[in-house]
Formats: sequence, C-alpha cells, structure tokens
Amino acid sequence: MSPRRPPRVASADLLSMLGRLTAQARQGVELQQARVELAEALQREMLPTSLPVLPGLRAAARYAPARHGLDIGGDWYDGFQLPEGALAFCIGDVQGHDVDAAAFMGQIRICLRAISAVVADPGEVLGRANEVLLSMDRDLFATCSLLRFDPQTWELESARAGHVPSIWATVDGQYGITDDDGGLPLNLQTGSGYAVTRRRLTKAGSIVLLTDGVVEGPRFPIEVGLERVARVVREAAGTDPDELAAAVMKVADSTGHADDAAVLVLTHDAARHAPPGRGPVV
Repeated sequence: MSPRRPPRVASADLLSMLGRLTAQARQGVELQQARVELAEALQREMLPTSLPVLPGLRAAARYAPARHGLDIGGDWYDGFQLPEGALAFCIGDVQGHDVDAAAFMGQIRICLRAISAVVADPGEVLGRANEVLLSMDRDLFATCSLLRFDPQTWELESARAGHVPSIWATVDGQYGITDDDGGLPLNLQTGSGYAVTRRRLTKAGSIVLLTDGVVEGPRFPIEVGLERVARVVREAAGTDPDELAAAVMKVADSTGHADDAAVLVLTHDAARHAPPGRGPVV
C-alpha cells in the first residue's frame, strides 16, 4: 500500500494562514520595539543631563549600552549638590539588562539622593539605602560607589558596596587602583556595613569611577582591564575630564564587552591650604 499523502491545502487557506502568522510576527516585533523604547526612555530619564562642578573640580561621564538584548541595563552614574556646598558623585551597576533593571536603578538613584541630603557619611548613606531597598522586596541587587567632596577641606570621602575599585592619578606621575574596604552589594543582606576612606587631594589629578563593563569582557580578565585604564589615567591626569572619559571608554571597546559600561571622571586641582589638624593624604 502506498503511503497516504497529506491533504492538499487550498490556496485561499494557505494565504489566510500566512496572513495570521505575519500578523502575529508583526505584533511580536511591535511589542519588542515598545519594550526597547520604554527602556530607552527610562535610561534617558535616570541618567543626569549634567554634573555639578566647582572652582577647581570638573566632572564628565560616558555611558555605552550592552551590545545584546534591549540595549538597556542597570549601569548608572550621578552627581548632585549637597547641603552646605558639598558635592556627591556615585556610579553603580544593577543586576540584569531589562526594564526591571532600569527601573530599580532609578529607585536606587533617588534613594541615594534623598538620604545624602540628610546624612553626610557615605558609608551610612549606603547602609540606610540598603535597608530601604530591602524593604521594597525586589529580587535584584546592585553594586555602587559613593563619593562626597568637601570644597572647604578639599577632602574626598568614599564608600563602596561591592563595586569595582576606582583609579586615580596625579599630574606628577603617581597613580593607583583604589581597592578600599567596602561592603556587600545593595539589597542582599540587612545590617550591611560600609567602611569609609578619606583622602585629601593635595595634588592636582584625576579620579575615575567605572563599572565592570569597562574593564571586563569575554576572555578579558578584570585585572588586565584595570591596569589598562590606570595607564590611560596616568598619562592624562589633570586634563579635560570629558576627553579622559572618552579615552577610558575606548578600553571597553578593546575588551569586547557585552555588558553595559559607564565612566565617571573627576578632574581636580590641588588643595589650596591645609586645614588645622589635617595632613596631606593624596
């Protein structure tokens, strides 16, 4: 017995089926496009349009989205004025690359701004922010570095929540990778503490904060990326922060990164005078 042939599909039925499949595909594309546009809008709203400056202190930043997915993620940077004239700068990285990550990033940014307005110590700010975020019952976590600059003492206070170290260099050729004590990422564990490192900027130079997407990629160890950025910063210490941020971001291109990448650069003059009881630190 010869095998039974499948029934023939009428041309009209075939065209109708193709029409339905095309409509479903179009709906899927439109849905994905809507999600991308929403993510891009969130990203634009969450990143600051400008960074604060003071005489002797300039700031600039760069952001490059992930190369896969929604072209959106949880990397962010921020800078804002504090009471009594101080400035705060922060950079961070939320787990994930989607609309949820972008929304959580916005919550963290607002939380840090609100707490920093009433709490001076960066470590305490991170600790309180951690408790607030835990109360939101979100499954995501975030790493973060927070700096507070005092223009009266020319002192920089910093605290880290599981974030990659910053890099500094002075115009006389000194440089380093600042792997200070820190704490756990935000929204992981209640009661987390965050140590604070204090430095007085006695020499002109630059400080670079970044996310791991800048210095880490497939088959590209983070230690190698940090050293490469350190060389870039050493050669350009004290120069225009926007140009330095662009040069640091080129390191991310060389790593073949698939993650988001953010860079925040502070270029500073030397402290004008030593406050009583304080010696030089940097």
